[in-house]
Amino acid sequence: MTSSGRFASVLPILTVVAAIVAIWYSAAIGMNGKWARDQAARAEITLSTSELIADTWSQERPVLPVPHQVLGELWKTTGEMVLKGRAFSKRSLIFHGWITLSATLLGFVFGTGAGILLAVGIVHNKAMDMSVMPWAIASQTIPILAIAPMIIVVLNSIGIQGLVPKAIISAYLSFFPVVVGMVKGLRSPDAMQLDLLKTYSASGSETFWKLRLPSSMPYLFTALKIGMAASLVGAIVGELPTGAIRGLGARMLTGSYYGQTIQIWSALLAAAILAASLVGIISMIERRMLKRMGAKT
Repeated sequence: MTSSGRFASVLPILTVVAAIVAIWYSAAIGMNGKWARDQAARAEITLSTSELIADTWSQERPVLPVPHQVLGELWKTTGEMVLKGRAFSKRSLIFHGWITLSATLLGFVFGTGAGILLAVGIVHNKAMDMSVMPWAIASQTIPILAIAPMIIVVLNSIGIQGLVPKAIISAYLSFFPVVVGMVKGLRSPDAMQLDLLKTYSASGSETFWKLRLPSSMPYLFTALKIGMAASLVGAIVGELPTGAIRGLGARMLTGSYYGQTIQIWSALLAAAILAASLVGIISMIERRMLKRMGAKT
């Protein structure tokens, strides 16, 4: 691909990002302007338009931090910490991100494993299809903010603390997309393909490994991307009701206690970057695997 072709492919993305940033800065003027005007009225001065804009974009505790404030806080708690050799200091978002990432990956492994096993059982056993699938759907109607404290309290009562409760909450959110996607994928082969294997006297296991499982891969990877994002959300939510002091969720919670909105937004941006990176890794694995299987990507 030529340089002009690459630029044309990223131009829509850059346009959307530029529009979001412009709207963000504009919204900050409106949302932070009241405090600036109140302060000016108390001092009996009148702010010009340029002074008002400058004030709303530089407040210490704004209602809505602007992008350069959030990026500045993100750099201060990541890049500067790395340069100072304090990447895993408790003030570093790298440290808090690692705590959240550990729970996310553990929960994702649990959720994905459970989801794949349930999907295989649902596809091959009609009783499981009639009984397990409705319960799996019903489980997702329970708000995670309601069930997370219950899980943590119950596990704490039997001495299980730390990473595992958060991982279970992550698994709870991530297993459902995998179940649905895998069931759809395993059922994707049409009757003609199944009949062809029957003419070759293929057993049930051979049909599974040679037809159903390969056919399910595109569906599985799509579900894994959704499940990974859901797993990260679960890990963050799991940190909120416990009064945790470590993790991105704890960082957001601390910021809300002390009105540090810039800290909250930097943790949110760090979580978004982490989620995008994890989904990107899954996408890379998907492209390579499907390419080796001969699929068009």
